[in-house]
Amino acid sequence: MKLYLLPVFFQVLGILVAIAEIFIPSMGILAAIALALFLYSLYLVFTSISTTAGMVFTGLDMVLVPVLIVFGMKILAKSPLALRRELSKQDGVVSQKQGHEAYLHMKGTSVTDLRPAGMAEINSQRVDVVTDGEYIDAGTPIVVTGVTGNRIIVEKTLE
Repeated sequence: MKLYLLPVFFQVLGILVAIAEIFIPSMGILAAIALALFLYSLYLVFTSISTTAGMVFTGLDMVLVPVLIVFGMKILAKSPLALRRELSKQDGVVSQKQGHEAYLHMKGTSVTDLRPAGMAEINSQRVDVVTDGEYIDAGTPIVVTGVTGNRIIVEKTLE
């Protein structure tokens, strides 16, 4: 049997295990096995064939392994294992609770100290609110001055 067949077999097996790591979640166990296969293959080449052949194998590993892993990732993107569905507003998907805009210009009372975030009671509901940096004591009358996303921005009223 040729001396280089066993190291080549271990190299191919290492590449297959590295690609399997992409598809099978193993918490790095398959990656460690692939690395061990590559290292053992290189050990066999350097000790049983020659240093020149070992350098050739090492150079090929440095080029081919990243290329094959990228190829495996591209295959993964097209495989049934990949999530192909995009979440969009047209499908009715929202990332934020709707209805905060209804609080705009409503008055309420701060339940906790707002430094600058805290709780307030607006329209008989407790909601998380923030100020524009000012400190407001608990029990102070407030008014909603803005709503951005999930943030309800309030300030102290003069009443």
